[in-house]
Amino acid sequence: MNKSLLLVLLLGGCSFVPPYERPAAPVPATWPQLDPSGGTAPGKVGAGEAARGENWRTFFTAPELQRLIEAALAHNRDLHIAVARVEEARAQAGLARADRFPTIDAGLQEQAARVPGDLNATGRPAIARRFDANLGVAAFELDFWGRLKSLDAAAQATFLATDYARAAFRISLITDVANAWYSLVELDQRARLAEATVKTRAESRELVARRRDVGLATDLDYLTADGAYQSARADWANLVRQKVAAENALRLLVGADTGAVPSAPTFGPMPEIAVGLPSEVLLGRPDVLAAEQKLIAANANIGAARAAFFPRIALTVTAGSASAALSGLFSGGSGAWSFVPVLKWPLFDAGRNAANVDLAEARKLIAVAEYEKTIQQAFREVADLLAAREYYAAQLQALEQAETAQVERLRRVEARQRSGVSSYLELLDAQRDAYTAQQAVVAVRRAVAATAVGLFKATAGGI
Repeated sequence: MNKSLLLVLLLGGCSFVPPYERPAAPVPATWPQLDPSGGTAPGKVGAGEAARGENWRTFFTAPELQRLIEAALAHNRDLHIAVARVEEARAQAGLARADRFPTIDAGLQEQAARVPGDLNATGRPAIARRFDANLGVAAFELDFWGRLKSLDAAAQATFLATDYARAAFRISLITDVANAWYSLVELDQRARLAEATVKTRAESRELVARRRDVGLATDLDYLTADGAYQSARADWANLVRQKVAAENALRLLVGADTGAVPSAPTFGPMPEIAVGLPSEVLLGRPDVLAAEQKLIAANANIGAARAAFFPRIALTVTAGSASAALSGLFSGGSGAWSFVPVLKWPLFDAGRNAANVDLAEARKLIAVAEYEKTIQQAFREVADLLAAREYYAAQLQALEQAETAQVERLRRVEARQRSGVSSYLELLDAQRDAYTAQQAVVAVRRAVAATAVGLFKATAGGI
């Protein structure tokens, strides 16, 4: 056997793709320990699959919110684009896979040519005809070095990365709608508190005006009451403006008319999310999976770049029938075939192939760094949310107790003021403190809801 042919056969099974190994996660093995009371306590660890196993309908139980999320999944234009990107990547992967197989075409053709008399042995013009019918394979590359296989693997990994990116965007869309809804709930409740305060301060101003008319209050008392009333009106107008903006933001996310907002929207109950170890949580996130698939694609492209140093063998083969007359195209003795092997060996390319290998290896280093960075960002996100969940809960508990105390104080001051024991300034001070405490409670409840939504997203949401 020819030595060159033997070498080709021996190297035919070679692969120039570096073996893929998932980089070690550059994050701690456990979450930071937390203790809202100020000491040192172990962090909460639950079943790692708990959050990822939940359906978003189980997590977001408010019927109005479920309706909005369903509408967003059906109408959001950015999600439509993300889904189309997946189909685009799927088609590109199909093209790469098709290059590994021969393309067989059937052909039927006629060739006719007129030859002038001075170029013909008979001295008279003649018309030559030829008819061909054949099956053929054109320029099929024998993938001895795995170049096409590497490109196929890279395209498949790119498709998977795009699909994981779509899943990540879908989770983000769900949580964006939930956050927009909870912002709307917060602003609605705060606007209601402001509206009630406007009414109360309007009544107080009217009472001070009547007392001033009979000499029991001064102009300074009235100006103080009027200033408090106008301040409450301004706060109410600002909150209503923000509420309208929140409705518009929600409408944009949903991609359709959200319909009328319920008369008294609420945050609603949300189940607790048990978060497992970082290795369980982070490696299942779609954004981390997408980053890993990009790394796999970059690794496969190195193999394709290295294979370019070796010769390419392409075959063009046709077999069929040929005849000078259409009637004799399939008669005996009309068989025809053609076999055209082509060997191309790169001899000089001014360093192009070497530069392509360097480029592929550099892109792999970039992909490794991006993968590790994605994991680090995901770790920080979950760790921040775990801390926020603990400390927001402690903050909310304290604020609710403060609200209770301020409301009770206001009740007692109002009773004292009606009996003439307390001044209006003391009443106004109590009203302000109670209003501030109530607004703070609503704001922190919104933060608690946002933290729960964030954990739903950070733990992949079960999607």
